Amino acid sequence: MPAKILVSACLMGHAVRYDGQSKPLVHPVIDRWRAEGRLVTICPEMSAGMPVPRPPAEIAARAVGKDVLAGNARVVEINGRDVTGDFVQAAENALSLAREAACRFALLIDGSPSCGSGFVYDGSFSGARHPGEGVTAALLAANGIEVYSDRQIDALIARIEELEGPQ
Repeated sequence: MPAKILVSACLMGHAVRYDGQSKPLVHPVIDRWRAEGRLVTICPEMSAGMPVPRPPAEIAARAVGKDVLAGNARVVEINGRDVTGDFVQAAENALSLAREAACRFALLIDGSPSCGSGFVYDGSFSGARHPGEGVTAALLAANGIEVYSDRQIDALIARIEELEGPQ
């Protein structure tokens, strides 16, 4: 059975980002994976009831997703509102869907306080970023789901071919 991939809805062209936009990932393999029924799409924030558009949010104080999950960091909106609970619920919803759909992999948008896997913003709302993962990416990885950013699609392709043979 082909490996299933949980994928950020914004990468699939859905206008679900905080600013009401999408960030479509254009790659020939996406159409093939869609046709093969591999892709399971979610916007973690929307699954937790967050609106679109919504104020930008960042993990505070240069922390990362695992810190939020451990209760040692917060996710805050630019206006100062604490949305930590929403982001934890979003991560739990994504993990639940990934388990239900038997996803072995996740392909997530980098930089997001939910989905970032290579970097997140530092909480200053200045555009500064640092290495680390968002809340959803951290929870998925902690539960054995291999997480790849949109910039790592070629690595994900190689990993799937390693497991299933050339596509």
